[in-house]
Amino acid sequence: MSTQKDLQNIQVRPDSFECSITADITVFGYVDNKLKVLLLKKTVGDFKNHWMVPGGVMETHETVEDCAAKVLFALTGFKDIHFEQVKTYSSLDRHPLKRVITVCFYALVKPENHPLTLRSDVQQIHWFDVDELPDQLGFDHEQLIKDAYLFVQTNLRDRLVVGELLPKQFTLPELQNLYEHILNVKLDKRNFRKKMFQMDILQNTGQKKVGIKGGPLLYEVKKA
Repeated sequence: MSTQKDLQNIQVRPDSFECSITADITVFGYVDNKLKVLLLKKTVGDFKNHWMVPGGVMETHETVEDCAAKVLFALTGFKDIHFEQVKTYSSLDRHPLKRVITVCFYALVKPENHPLTLRSDVQQIHWFDVDELPDQLGFDHEQLIKDAYLFVQTNLRDRLVVGELLPKQFTLPELQNLYEHILNVKLDKRNFRKKMFQMDILQNTGQKKVGIKGGPLLYEVKKA
């Protein structure tokens, strides 16, 4: 239990405790009606023979968001990707070398728009089904993936967070199909559409999707 003396030492001082800060990015993609997560194996560092999400250390001149963008580009080649913060992890023993606090982000992309190539210090890179993760995961990245996936599911119930998972214009059945596969539930068509329209986030383009019987209407996300 903290003593009164400990509680008095809460101001930042020149000799205050310092540690490394990293950014980890859980990148999700949607392929063949499956939500997938991007994992890689590095050729350097700890857990070299383990799969992990893209991550790396923040430098003195960077914000943690700068670090996330830098790491994602360095390890995957992905750039100009929108990502959002999930959670901060600060367990005392989460890194074998020293005290490391990580900030986890998530991003939603279309894998076909981001072909995978081996970058510097990357031995393997691969999309895995979120419900079929490999056995050997480095650090606490299994927890990071689970928490990020839950974060996406929770947000999806309140707002449209499909990122790049759908094309710019899409049909309501395509949108419902995406929701069902991410949430792992079967949704009532009428109730789903009612909720979408109540959220006032979709805009009817007035166009129909060609090549499909009935020519369903195409929608897009309203601009903020």
